Amino acid sequence: MKILVGMSGGVDSSVTALILKQQGHEVIGATMAIWGDRGIKNQMKDKLPSKHGACFGPDEKEDIEEARRICEQIGIPFHVFDCVEQYEKIVLDNFKKEYLNGHTPNPCIWCNSLIKFDVLPRLAKENGIEFDKFATGHYARLSQSENGKFILKRGKDLKKDQSYFLYRLKQEQLQNILLPLGEYTKEEIRNIAKENGLDVAEKPDSQDFYSGDYNELLEVDESIGNIVDSTGKVLGTHKGIWNYTIGQRKGLGISSTEPLYVIALKKETNEVVVGHDDETMKDSLMAADFSWISETYSGEKNCLAKIRSTQIPTNVEILKPEQDGIIVKFEDMQKSITIGQSIVLYDNDILLGGGIIKKVL
Repeated sequence: MKILVGMSGGVDSSVTALILKQQGHEVIGATMAIWGDRGIKNQMKDKLPSKHGACFGPDEKEDIEEARRICEQIGIPFHVFDCVEQYEKIVLDNFKKEYLNGHTPNPCIWCNSLIKFDVLPRLAKENGIEFDKFATGHYARLSQSENGKFILKRGKDLKKDQSYFLYRLKQEQLQNILLPLGEYTKEEIRNIAKENGLDVAEKPDSQDFYSGDYNELLEVDESIGNIVDSTGKVLGTHKGIWNYTIGQRKGLGISSTEPLYVIALKKETNEVVVGHDDETMKDSLMAADFSWISETYSGEKNCLAKIRSTQIPTNVEILKPEQDGIIVKFEDMQKSITIGQSIVLYDNDILLGGGIIKKVL
């Protein structure tokens, strides 16, 4: 089988290519260039700090060369495809719009479904590269049900499970991909890399999507506003609501006898609202823009949910969908539910789908 592997220069994608090659497949490495040398990035490239561990930043060339070296070591061809324009329009524009509205988006979710698993393999085909499947180093499992529908499951290594980031993949994408690392643990993957002499065996995982200050992407002037408590009392000032996230405790620039947390960001009044720990706890939310893996739910359902990628799935009840979205009620109180983030639903290990959090109830 001819398999195109999305290479990042990290240990996971490198071992993915290695495993598939050792299984006897014809493997081709491909990397997407998303940083580019124009626009905002061209203006900033000389002043940005070098910070490895992010997938978007001026160190991209080093990661591409790392991926190239790995492909040479494994003995497979390597290609780089320019995805800068698509990345800016799909991922960065959404990122900017959401942050300026006081929301906290997750760029990796949009990048996976619309760039990595869509634009990249499509550009490869348009450039004459023939392949049967597209593979990545995500820790998630893929199977097929009796009715022919493809099913996504949490990875064997629950600490590294990345199914949360893949909930927006469509059936037509799932039928054309492979996720070889789903049955492995991270430790096993690093050991395979060591045993085969890959110099990325101990390379740290990416920790964030961007290597610099988010303000460098937003390109906006300061917008002075008030920091208030839940009663409206002014406690201080801020320079832009986009500098804060829900649940943030440090760096608020105000003093208090008890710890204060950001509990709301109000664009309409340009206010950062803070409160005590108990004010961060909620048990319901409304989410919209749902993407379902194999079926759509139109009624009530009990299942599991995650509102953060690292969260242990917790019991929820999906209430009957309303016009504006679906109401989800948690069995236990949740800390700092964040508008703009994703809620992803599971039936045990099976990923059902997910949506974007629009309102905290």
